[in-house]
Amino acid sequence: MTALTKPVRTRVAPSPTGDPHVGTAYIALFNLCYARQHGGQFILRIEDTDQVRSTPESEQQILASLKWLGLNWDEGPDVGGPHAPYRQSERSDIYKQHANVLLEKGHAFHCFCTSERLDKLREEQMENKAALGYDGHCMGLGAAEVQQRLAAGEHAVIRMKVPREGTCEVNDLLRGTIAIDWKEVDMQVLMKADGLPTYHLANVVDDHLMEITHVLRGEEWISSAPKHKLLYEYFGWDMPQLCHMPLLRNPDKSKLSKRKNPTSITYYERMGYLPEALLNYLGRMGWSMPDEREQFSLAEMIADFDVSRVSLGGPIFDVEKLGWLNGQWLKSLSPEQFVAAFQRWITPEYMARVASQIQTRVQTLSEAVDKAGFFFAGKVALSADSFAHKNLSAEQIKGLLQLALWELEALRHWDHAHISELLQRLSGALGIKLRDFMAPFFVSMAGSPSAPPVMEAMAIMGPDMTRARLREALTVLGGVSKKEGKELEKQLAAFRRGESLVAVE
Repeated sequence: MTALTKPVRTRVAPSPTGDPHVGTAYIALFNLCYARQHGGQFILRIEDTDQVRSTPESEQQILASLKWLGLNWDEGPDVGGPHAPYRQSERSDIYKQHANVLLEKGHAFHCFCTSERLDKLREEQMENKAALGYDGHCMGLGAAEVQQRLAAGEHAVIRMKVPREGTCEVNDLLRGTIAIDWKEVDMQVLMKADGLPTYHLANVVDDHLMEITHVLRGEEWISSAPKHKLLYEYFGWDMPQLCHMPLLRNPDKSKLSKRKNPTSITYYERMGYLPEALLNYLGRMGWSMPDEREQFSLAEMIADFDVSRVSLGGPIFDVEKLGWLNGQWLKSLSPEQFVAAFQRWITPEYMARVASQIQTRVQTLSEAVDKAGFFFAGKVALSADSFAHKNLSAEQIKGLLQLALWELEALRHWDHAHISELLQRLSGALGIKLRDFMAPFFVSMAGSPSAPPVMEAMAIMGPDMTRARLREALTVLGGVSKKEGKELEKQLAAFRRGESLVAVE
């Protein structure tokens, strides 16, 4: 029985290494619609083999955000299923067994090359304008030598063998046959020296064992398709039908990124967008209803879904258009529904945290509107003059806000203690008194130098809203030029090495 004649099973497989991305929701939506339209099942799998960057907090945010949107799965780490576990970090033995199968069949080999050799190889290839990739240096090592070096404790990765001649043809549901020369395909690392798999091995093994029949994923994975097809052939398995979706784009046609557009699902939730509206908008990314109407529900999209009608032109994620569509959804609500939506947005838990910050600062309840307003606003009113400070220049303020933003984007645990530790450390490294250092943050968060404790406020508002306001503050201050950015990147590197930034120019 081929993959096309089996019951349809699709999946989304996010990595819990940051904020829940609208691109993840976009891919999840189309996988869900395809499965439901064909009476199939939709699976969620957590790809957390990057143990350095993966966090339980990020995983929970992803699950909560997708559920908020109404993208519910049939199997996953929280609901279980017949193919558990659904976290890759819990499937290590499975990947090791399959890597050994490839070694035994002669389709993979141990590679002992050091990072220094690989860096030098890449430099030489770039200088000679040759194709980048591994040169097969360790592929010819004899079995006895390999075992001897492993027994001696040498670190080794496992790489897959890839043909150097000919062309790989991959069938795509939207694009037809995609042809890629094998010489352009690298001998991919399948198992890292720490014994953990790379995305490519884990992805193929899991999709097969979880009986995935159709893989709808972003077009950035087209270049990896030959590696995956080859692995399926090496294992003797049927390959799922691939479908590479067009990438979401900024209005300037560049790839959607948080530098130019808010990309976190939780940002839109905190801003007060309805989940139905955001899902509706994502459904319009490269696809439309047969009657071309702009407002439709998930159930309506599933009923009329046809993946062949996806346009390959890069869909533009336009926040203004999303705002208009959200307004249409709000207008369609009854007064009772509007009140209910408002109450879902301002949860009792969030209100309690805000109240804890303002209760001792007001004499009447009406004053709470002014004191707490910034906790609920999407943006706060800012001007360059708002940041004027007697001890800090405009350049210093831009610099410290940009450095803080970069570090806060990388902060893995979002709470008062971690935020406080980071900002105090950055203040000390810059040689700026904490009182002066924090002044621009009060303005960025609340629009005023007078506000509740700002670090606690940042913890309450969450990473998405905090970072969005810092980006807005930098824009109001004129932005960071390319030259300034390069200098600040040097400071960032020095800060991460634990060095003082006072003398760093």
